[in-house]
Amino acid sequence: MNFSIITLFPDSFASYLNESIIARAIREKKISVKFYNPRDFVPKNKRGGKDNNYARVDDKPYGGGPGMVMEAEPILKAVAKAKGSKKKVKIILFTPSGEKFTTKKAGELAHKSQDVILICGRYEGIDARVQKILKAEEISIGDYVLTGGELPAMVLLDSVSRQIPGVLGNFNSLEESRISSSEVYTRPEVLAYKGKKYRVPKVLLSGHHKKIDEWKMKQK
Repeated sequence: MNFSIITLFPDSFASYLNESIIARAIREKKISVKFYNPRDFVPKNKRGGKDNNYARVDDKPYGGGPGMVMEAEPILKAVAKAKGSKKKVKIILFTPSGEKFTTKKAGELAHKSQDVILICGRYEGIDARVQKILKAEEISIGDYVLTGGELPAMVLLDSVSRQIPGVLGNFNSLEESRISSSEVYTRPEVLAYKGKKYRVPKVLLSGHHKKIDEWKMKQK
């Protein structure tokens, strides 16, 4: 599965993508992740700053109001570059008013889409014409507001990637495919801490699989 991420801050993904399961999935080519910075698609005659290379991608909102809005053209050009000649590409725009992201949605993306473009907004948001032109699907990862779409992009990338066969190594590691519990335990059987003893529930030591599954269901 190929992820193309449109972001002003590609370096913010580095530590996450270079560690653990996601890093291994990239090495083993189960997934690929590429970045496209809208600043790279601003015409040179619109660049400024002391080095004449700073590309401004935002401007004041029409109708007034605080903050700045990301301009449409650099984002549209970045998406076009990411899409290339591919005809079937899923384009997702992160917004607080979008459809709530769920594990079910992650599974649908993992099994129905091969190429996904994630657009990360900043400031007061993105010019609404981007969504209208691209017919991008709007997604929210929760009922709260963040400073940008980078964290939502990481959440979606992680949740979708783990649904791809081989990414977790063992299919049984996928919690959605087995009976799991919000409570998990490992050794030692008895944990002594500050004068108190904390024990693993007896049912988990019984070897009685039916009773263990029943206990796990109750803990959900």
